[in-house]
Amino acid sequence: MITYCAKEQSFHLSTKNASYLFAIYKNAYPVHLYWGKRVYGQEALWSLEAAYRRFERLLSPEPDDDEFTLEYLPQEYPAYGTSDFRPSAYQVRDANGDRISDARYIGYEIIEGKPPVPGLPSCYAETDDDVQTLVIRLRDERLKLTICLYYSVMSEYDVIARHAEFCYDGAEPLYLENALSMSLDNQRGYHEMIQLCGTALREKHIEKRPLGNGITQIESLRGVSSHQQSPFCALVNRNTTEHSGDAWGISLVYSGNFILRADADMYKSIRLQVGIHPDTFSWKLSQGDSFHTPEALLAYSSDGLNGLSQRLHAIYMQRLARGLWKNKERPILLNTWEACYFDFDHNRIVELAHAAQKAGIELLVMDDGWFGHRDNAASSLGDWYENRRKLPRGIKGLAEDVNALGLKLGVWFEPEMVSPDSDLYRAHPDWCIHVEGTKRSTWRNQLVLDLSRADVCNYIIEQLTNVLSSANIEYVKWDNNRRITQAGSALLPADRKGELFHRYMLGLYRVLETVTQRFPHVLFENCASGGARFDPGMMHYFSQTWASDNTDAISRLKIQYGTSLQMPPLFITSHISASPNHQLERPSPLAFREHVCMPFNMGYELNLLALDDQELAQIAAQCDHYRRIRRLVQFGVFSRLTSPFEENACAWQIASNDGTEVLIWYYKPYAAPEEAYIRIYPVDLDPYASYMDQLTGKRVQGSMAMQLGLTIDWVNGDHFSQMWHLKKES
Repeated sequence: MITYCAKEQSFHLSTKNASYLFAIYKNAYPVHLYWGKRVYGQEALWSLEAAYRRFERLLSPEPDDDEFTLEYLPQEYPAYGTSDFRPSAYQVRDANGDRISDARYIGYEIIEGKPPVPGLPSCYAETDDDVQTLVIRLRDERLKLTICLYYSVMSEYDVIARHAEFCYDGAEPLYLENALSMSLDNQRGYHEMIQLCGTALREKHIEKRPLGNGITQIESLRGVSSHQQSPFCALVNRNTTEHSGDAWGISLVYSGNFILRADADMYKSIRLQVGIHPDTFSWKLSQGDSFHTPEALLAYSSDGLNGLSQRLHAIYMQRLARGLWKNKERPILLNTWEACYFDFDHNRIVELAHAAQKAGIELLVMDDGWFGHRDNAASSLGDWYENRRKLPRGIKGLAEDVNALGLKLGVWFEPEMVSPDSDLYRAHPDWCIHVEGTKRSTWRNQLVLDLSRADVCNYIIEQLTNVLSSANIEYVKWDNNRRITQAGSALLPADRKGELFHRYMLGLYRVLETVTQRFPHVLFENCASGGARFDPGMMHYFSQTWASDNTDAISRLKIQYGTSLQMPPLFITSHISASPNHQLERPSPLAFREHVCMPFNMGYELNLLALDDQELAQIAAQCDHYRRIRRLVQFGVFSRLTSPFEENACAWQIASNDGTEVLIWYYKPYAAPEEAYIRIYPVDLDPYASYMDQLTGKRVQGSMAMQLGLTIDWVNGDHFSQMWHLKKES
């Protein structure tokens, strides 16, 4: 996986289908040479190029000569304050207030396996044979600072994981003002950046941006990875499609403030960087301290965007997800939120459980409103004890009645928040994030607990442990409905105020690690007003994520299509809701809503007690059908076929790993006049095999289906969908 050429001090990191090359320039600076389709051989320093008239200046002087410059070098981890005028990967401030660093190469080490990133979520190796890790050591002797650059080569997944470690052994404190997870300069260039953007109820929409001169940047400063942007991008060339061409992906395993940018210089060399956002970050290093950045995943595909997605899906599912639920089918659930909101009691939940049992639903989730004196969104967050008026026998009694019907029980929490109207806030008003003397913005009638504090984290752990130990609770929906403002902590001293946002994330990850390890049987679902924190960092702890609070079927096509660019269907929960939809008031047929949700982690978000017998029978049939294909849906290979961002249509498929079984869905949201010759073209079928559609009994030959296409039934009207279930015949 990792080879070293002593002659030119170069490193070749090779995965199954990709290569990543860099070298140590003049025994001082790591310089990037290549990242892309697999190449063979070792010596590559000859490929280093510079602008024509600057070539002599690049090659002639030595690093300590007055004429030496870093401006034209394609670097791997550039410092601030040198002769490189592009954005730096790190910046430090010393005791004199100076910010200059000149860290140079002092050695390397190759480790079998992959060390974890302390305190942070990261990918892992199952055995030492699984992964090799290269550690490059840089040293700034003046500052007494050592920087270790980690490159873990996940060969089977075509992914390289990068992060940096800063180790300090000086006498006076040193302050990190910027510490990114990775940086690289690609002199070949890319043409477009694909990002996932949006807002609440409109998450993960795909947007393409041309990469011209200057900086193209996405970011979050909200305290979470955000609805607005995602800590992910795909870089493509002009000829890249879903199924062909080069695609490079960068994904940050982090859930807080981030920055991801591409800076094209005057020669069209592009510097790619991702990491913690420097605008809300600083970190004090005292003698003996070290700091680790979050992990960045770099994936490459020569098979277009689908190939890139499949690499990311695989590594998230097999080397980021953990625990009992890693390879276990997710149950079909009914969430009570859109069924009754805050208006429920024990009997109402049991009535819903009876209806859910008849429909074949497997898990009932009691959403917001079961704790404190919470009858609306204005109170009780932080008071995690049962509302005995609603639940006279407590959660334990409710779980007993729900379990007696053959269903599992789940509950909703929002552990990171506190209501001003709560026993917790009255006892500990200093436990929220705030700056003394300024107003405390109570957006959504709530404040954010200060998870940079150990006592606050311990309280959350204790409260959740008490509730989850009190009854047979088998699912938790963990919500986060407020962004961080007035960012201050009562405990952090003045010279550590800039650490709040990152310390919050470290505290959150400690809480999640503790609670999920204490209750390994519980299925934990991630939510933040829908998809505001749907990122790889949370996937290390949560087995699925509520992709959006918008359950409208047509809206969900774009949300789920964009989300699938990075996330596997197993992690994308998608619920069939009422008609008209509660968010958009748009009616849609039950069959269409089923087809939209079925290729993902399917559940329900409606009042079963308000449905007639025919609709309940339809839901029972849906659940039965989904159970029969669930393993294939949740663990198959996902491919996008038709983009709703480009057409009045959407299509995707899921194939078994051995290719013998294929599910395909096609959607036409809106009627169009005089449509004809509509076809959908599946991918990756066996061209020589015959397949039978299990839904119609029709046969189709593999190569013909891929080249001639599968014909779409012409039906007038909005909300049209069609499904195929192809099985290979022996």
